[in-house]
Amino acid sequence: MSVSPAKPHRVVIVGAGFGGLETTYRLAGAPVEITLVDRRNHHLFQPLLYQVATASLATSEIAWPIRYLLRDRREVTTLFATVTGVDAAAHRVLLEDGSSLPYDTLVLATGARHAYFGHDEWEPFAPGLKTLEDATTLRRRILVAFERAERECDPTRRAARMTFVIIGGGPTGVELAGTIVELARSTLPRDFRRIDTSKARVVLIEAGPRLLAGFAEELSAYAQRSLEKIGVEVMLGQPVTDCNREGVVYGGNRLDAKTIIWAAGVRASPAAEWLGAPADRAGRLQVDPDLTVPGHPDIFAIGDTVTIAAWHGQPVPGIAPAAKQQGRHVAATIKTRLEGGKGGPFRYKHAGSLAQIGKRLAVIDFGRIRLRGTIAWWIWGIAHIYFLIGLRHRLSVALSWLWIYARDQRPARLITQGSSKVAR
Repeated sequence: MSVSPAKPHRVVIVGAGFGGLETTYRLAGAPVEITLVDRRNHHLFQPLLYQVATASLATSEIAWPIRYLLRDRREVTTLFATVTGVDAAAHRVLLEDGSSLPYDTLVLATGARHAYFGHDEWEPFAPGLKTLEDATTLRRRILVAFERAERECDPTRRAARMTFVIIGGGPTGVELAGTIVELARSTLPRDFRRIDTSKARVVLIEAGPRLLAGFAEELSAYAQRSLEKIGVEVMLGQPVTDCNREGVVYGGNRLDAKTIIWAAGVRASPAAEWLGAPADRAGRLQVDPDLTVPGHPDIFAIGDTVTIAAWHGQPVPGIAPAAKQQGRHVAATIKTRLEGGKGGPFRYKHAGSLAQIGKRLAVIDFGRIRLRGTIAWWIWGIAHIYFLIGLRHRLSVALSWLWIYARDQRPARLITQGSSKVAR
């Protein structure tokens, strides 16, 4: 009598970001059958998303088709689909079309979305930056602002079109502010005839007492001084109280601005709602020490989806290296369980925080070692190029940055998603 071979352990991974993709990579060689589900068909290098929004890089330089990345992994099935829930009792992932996927182990790496702190009505006027679609939308708004200003005859309306407001003084806000100033003052002046693009106003508004709250205070102060030196107006301790088509209100002051960018906060995906699991105020799942969902040892959650105090008792930051470390931990735990073991708690190892301020300007916080200025900028660039996928992308980004460094020219200044007739 023949014995039928044991079925492979079914692992469903929701989300092909840093955490989900790392889990998939690290499960190579394990006796598992993987289904990777994402509502987009590409993996995105999110740390450089703002460079697409500011016309420094093209979309294809920071994103890769998921199927291409996993083309040699025969045990991995990639699905282009949207997850709407989880039936934990039946061990099934629910999809938007009404179908479902069975799992033995589930990994939720569903990321985060924009958070407007109870003012979701602000989103149409102040879009955030989380996806390629967000980046190309912002790129259009930024470039169109200058085009509209070139045609505008009224000085007040022209000034509003040439005023750019970034809400949020974290790394994304700081990087956007510095790059928009450089775009206006170094790249565009020779392209226009009726306006002086160098007169554009870039206003960075932060509700807290300082920029880059996750960095050492001396680096935060350096970032502020550097931004102000290149022309960014920094407003601290003044939360935005209103935001609409005409501008913003902060600290009781009204500022007319046609281009507003939200970089102030994020909210986790609805993974906690799917499972009825505990979550913090930002909707992030509160997971057990081994990254499993409380009461569901067969469900892991990682990345921006979760909150966990695994960094010397402090919450793990929502950055790419953290998500990748969590992905490695989950893959190792799954392998250990398949061999009859249990696995251990997740421990985060912080490699450092980096933020670019402008050309030749950056800050790096390694804890005991803190760098700023040009040397930090070079390390920032090398680190980001290193973590890109594939030699072609590394060379392409390096050449694009070299061209910007040498000639102040940004090659991706394309207005898409509409024509000149689109009004805003």
